[in-house]
Amino acid sequence: MNNHIVYKDVSLLEALSHINELAPEPLVLFVLDAEKRMVGTLTDGDSRRALIAGASVNDKIEKIMHRNFNYMKVEEIGNVKEIRHQKEMKMKLIPVLDKDMHIVDVINLEKYATRLPIDAVLMAGGKGERLRPLTEKTPKPLLPVGGKAIIDHNIDRLIANGVKHINVTVNYLGEQLEEHFSEPRGDVKVQTVREPKFLGTIGSIKFVKEFYNETVLVMNSDLFTNINYEDFYLHFKEHDAEMSVAAVPYTVSVPYGIFDLEGRDIRGLIEKPTYNYYANAGIYMIKRRALDEIPDDTFFNATDLIEKLISEKKEVIRFPLNGTWIDIGNPQEYQKANELVKHLV
Repeated sequence: MNNHIVYKDVSLLEALSHINELAPEPLVLFVLDAEKRMVGTLTDGDSRRALIAGASVNDKIEKIMHRNFNYMKVEEIGNVKEIRHQKEMKMKLIPVLDKDMHIVDVINLEKYATRLPIDAVLMAGGKGERLRPLTEKTPKPLLPVGGKAIIDHNIDRLIANGVKHINVTVNYLGEQLEEHFSEPRGDVKVQTVREPKFLGTIGSIKFVKEFYNETVLVMNSDLFTNINYEDFYLHFKEHDAEMSVAAVPYTVSVPYGIFDLEGRDIRGLIEKPTYNYYANAGIYMIKRRALDEIPDDTFFNATDLIEKLISEKKEVIRFPLNGTWIDIGNPQEYQKANELVKHLV
């Protein structure tokens, strides 16, 4: 953020020097007054147009800066709809200001797709038995897909969506995952959480020490997917659900004519029917308070939580996942993911 800050009494020449050092980041400066209040912006294009119009390189940038500038209020920082609106306006760097016009944050929409106000927990404790012998000495989440660990595809996409609080629960060969995440990813430190015994697909979440947001994304770590996390979050908030389950379309085609029966009587014939369903994708958006429904130190699956919330008349919805999704559970799916990644940008 400091690289983009300049004071209003500096010369245009000095400001141009600052701009020249910003590449490859967006070429924009945030102009402050003596009280560090933001009072304007200055871009590379602004500077060139000012010089063409007759400005001197010795002029103070206060003369040529934009005073009617774009920004977000600090209370809007979790407003994903507003961030999406900023993207639609082609904004790349958005200052976030407090009530006194001081910069408290900068959202970089050139580097990040959005800024999701969620925590994320990836379940990485399974043995991956169906992928043996590949998983005899390597935990399944660290198997490479396109030269990159399976779990890193998911971690990097979460970070690209502005998720700053990420936990990975580990068990089988957990020390390898702990070593893998020992260093921060940019400004994000991925926390590993030891599962003392196998606790199902969501039971280990009870060992996460702290959550920072009211919404928690929980997912299996061995998925290969390009799910749109921003759409998933907005859909969840729009319906004010307790839990949302990402669902993949699943089609069953029967290659025969089948009978429409009533007891032993044939009432009709359905020729080679096709049935469309939605299957559980292993990715969940959950209100933090709903995690209290998970019992301590007990084997508990995400499907158990779904059924418990439904039995309590809580709102549980599905989010249709229409993009790429592969559950890397067997050698065939692992090979499929490695072939697919060659064709994805």
